[in-house]
This record gives sequence, structure tokens and C-alpha cells, in this order.
Amino acid sequence: MSKTLFIDADACPVTRESIDCARRAGVAVVIAGNSTQNLERHIRRDDPRDAEHARRGFWVTTLDVSVGADSADFAIIERLQTGDVVVTQDIGLASMVLGRGAAAIGVRGRVYDKATIDMQLFIRHEEKKVRRAGGRTRGPAAFASEDRARFKRNLTELLR
Repeated sequence: MSKTLFIDADACPVTRESIDCARRAGVAVVIAGNSTQNLERHIRRDDPRDAEHARRGFWVTTLDVSVGADSADFAIIERLQTGDVVVTQDIGLASMVLGRGAAAIGVRGRVYDKATIDMQLFIRHEEKKVRRAGGRTRGPAAFASEDRARFKRNLTELLR
């Protein structure tokens, strides 16, 4: 069975890079996002749009989901197969992906791991409690070219 690359496209800064890596690896791509986004803008005119017209296993499609919290996450999980890869900034989605026997990678190139995902979820939960109580937590550093390079390198490895 061939693998599929799913992209959680809500605020994803590496959608184009993800598609480029999949194109080189010959992997199908599903871009999932809410229906208010123009997901088609990431796809080249000459990219095949279905499995019937795939080139070396590569084709790309979009999955428009309703506006709402976690809509794209659940649409991805419904379609996910063992061995697939998901690009996401969402630790909760990454946890579900790992539980389904698939791989998850963050937009900065961090490959999520079953051994550490519970701790990451715990930290996210604790930071959320601090914010709800009126406190402040440190946000992420600015997205840098090093993040983009690490992402492409690690995603290429996952797609092999």
C-alpha cells in the first residue's frame, strides 16, 4: 500500500515545501483545511489531481472541511492509514496520528515521537491553564529559514 501525505493546512507555512517533497518522493498529497481558505493556490496547474492521472505515484487533491475547531484534524484522522505522514502544528492531532500508526511532523521539522508526545500534551495543557488564569506564556520564535530547511530535510526522510 502506498503512503499519503496529509497537510493540516490551517496556518501552515510549509504547504508548498510539503507538496514539493511529495512530488519528488512520488507520494500522494491531501491538503485539508476549512472551506474559507483557497487551498487550490498551492497546487501547480500541471499537477495530477487524482490517482488515475498520477505521475510516479504523485497526485494532489484538496479536502475542504467546515469551519470549526478541529474539523480538518478529524477529516484527516478519518482517512489516515498506517504508514501515512501528516504535517501539522497541532500536538493533539500529532498524538492521534501516532496512535494510528502513522508519522507526524511539525512545520519546523520536528518529527513527533510516541516516547515524548504525552509530555508535549501535558505542557500544552499546563500552558493553557496559565493563559486561562490571565497569565502569559512564551510564544514560538519567529519562523526562520533554518526551520524551513530542517522541515524539508526531515520530511524527505519520512517520505522514503
